[in-house]
Amino acid sequence: MIPQDTVNKILDAAQIVDVVQDFVSLKRRGANYVACCPFHNEKTPSFYVSPSKGIYKCFGCGKSGTAVGFVMEHENLSYVEALKFLARKYGIEVVEKEETAEEIARKQRSESLLLVSDFASKFFASALETDEGRTIGLAYFHSRGLEDDTIRKYGLGWAPKDRKSLMDTALAKGYKEEYLVDTGLCIKYEDGHLSDRFFDRVMFPIHSVSGRVIAFGGRTLRSDKTVAKYVNSPETEIYVKSKSLYGIWFAKNEMSRSDKCYLVEGYLDVLSMHQLGITNVVASSGTSLTVEQIRLIKKFTENVTIMYDGDSAGIKAAIRGIDLVLKEGLNVKVVLLPDGHDPDSFSRQHSLEEVKAFIEENEQDFIAFKTQLLLSEAGGDPIKRAGLINDIADTIALIPDAVKRSVYAQTSSDVFHIDSNILFDRIRKTRQSERAREEGPVSPVPEEVTSAEPQNHALFEYPTLAPAERDLLSFIYRDGCTPLEFESDSEFYTPDGQISVADFIRDCLEADGFVFMNEIYRRLYDNYFAMYDAPEAPSQEEIQRTMLNSPDRAAADIVADLVEERHMLTISKFEAAITAPSTLLVTYVPKAIQIYQLQRLNLEISKLNKTLSSAQGDESLEILAQVKENLNLRKKLEDKLGRVM
Repeated sequence: MIPQDTVNKILDAAQIVDVVQDFVSLKRRGANYVACCPFHNEKTPSFYVSPSKGIYKCFGCGKSGTAVGFVMEHENLSYVEALKFLARKYGIEVVEKEETAEEIARKQRSESLLLVSDFASKFFASALETDEGRTIGLAYFHSRGLEDDTIRKYGLGWAPKDRKSLMDTALAKGYKEEYLVDTGLCIKYEDGHLSDRFFDRVMFPIHSVSGRVIAFGGRTLRSDKTVAKYVNSPETEIYVKSKSLYGIWFAKNEMSRSDKCYLVEGYLDVLSMHQLGITNVVASSGTSLTVEQIRLIKKFTENVTIMYDGDSAGIKAAIRGIDLVLKEGLNVKVVLLPDGHDPDSFSRQHSLEEVKAFIEENEQDFIAFKTQLLLSEAGGDPIKRAGLINDIADTIALIPDAVKRSVYAQTSSDVFHIDSNILFDRIRKTRQSERAREEGPVSPVPEEVTSAEPQNHALFEYPTLAPAERDLLSFIYRDGCTPLEFESDSEFYTPDGQISVADFIRDCLEADGFVFMNEIYRRLYDNYFAMYDAPEAPSQEEIQRTMLNSPDRAAADIVADLVEERHMLTISKFEAAITAPSTLLVTYVPKAIQIYQLQRLNLEISKLNKTLSSAQGDESLEILAQVKENLNLRKKLEDKLGRVM
């Protein structure tokens, strides 16, 4: 653990322009710097760096943060790793706090397993240079069209025929038997003797996201059907198959830059495409695609194109992958290669331009792919056709984003010439059933959802309240310490004097008994006031800086967006130009409170109406009275908002 004073020293030294220009060519524009964004393709610069605020912001893809956030995003590092990266850049010594004996032992064991895996990777690579390795292993790689540079870059190797070759070499160099067994490189039998797991095979090392070798896949070149074609490392403390993707270490930067990932099945599919020049490619390594693997892809891009063989097995795998990818909120397309081809063979038989052109011409949206596939099976049978439509609707129901669901539902309704309301109804019922199945009978569904198409639940528990809570947070984080100077005829005027924006918002919320309903915004609210109320209260800029450099990167990204130079709500540029900031705050901070109150009332009315549907007798009369009272309050708020808008 890095001591806080060292963290502060690193953050003080890390100047945003100095850090970013190590990776991006910046041009000065007024008080800021601009560039083409390193996180997505663009021709017109929309990536801004503000030296005064110490933050970067891309108005194209929305990424933002501080120097440490930039390093985390660009180099795909953790918060601690990014701090150490910056410490090395500025020559700051990092002496971590003393760890417990248990923490040290766990870290040492993990590192030992990684060191043994790294040794094995070098052993297999060097074995490829022996007479046996060149004659069999290297000849095979060359026969598959792999060049020597590719073989070296990806660490391909050869496991000798001698079943104790790796074990004997490792033990002779001082590596412990325990770690050879625990990495799965060696097998210990009941009688106590050891042997190598991998022998007489070409070897494919599997890397972690950070580039460490964590496992291996070994392919036999023998035609003997009794010999398994592939032998893979077992799961270990450093390798979990469902969380790993072959090629991710070599693909991640291009995935981020191009904002796209191609997903294939095997090692050679990845290697051939990378060698051709398409490097944003990863493989599920012959296993069924998992949620964890999809989430690993999502760290770098939300756009996935599945490239599988055009045979029936490939088509089935593509269909399975579509549903999983959609459910995690990614955008998915499918490319089926000509029958008899896989990405490996297709890449070897075509030029880079030809492969890119084929992908561009044959890349299908999942709706088009699934519709075309299932329509051919349904033929003219109306029952099968109805089943197809329901199948498509159930797939659309997996998409977490409401806008995307709506667009896909409308598209499908046009394709099948069916009333879109029928599709929306099926989608709504499917989502309700899925939510009930996942949450169980004792987990209530959030009551704020009143429309047939609920908003995205991935980030917000109460999406209808999110915009109003965000506006209030924006005022708090940008202007929290600024005094509000209400005129004497204002309903908010107090003879005691001025009140800060932060105190005004907090007092209004507490008077109504409100707390923010969305957890991420509530966390930001609580963090702000924890600093604001401290005995030695920091300045507004210091609060911003602390949050921008927080290890809670989700919160830091939101704060970076909140403190951007823009006016909240619906203030026009003209109005902002002719109105003093203090006057805008006096007008729009109360308005933001009233909008939030209105949204809370709408939520309460929705809940009461739902309760009313199952109430009886006196209970229903009591609920009706509450509804009427809330409707009257809503009318008054709407009148007030009408006067100030």
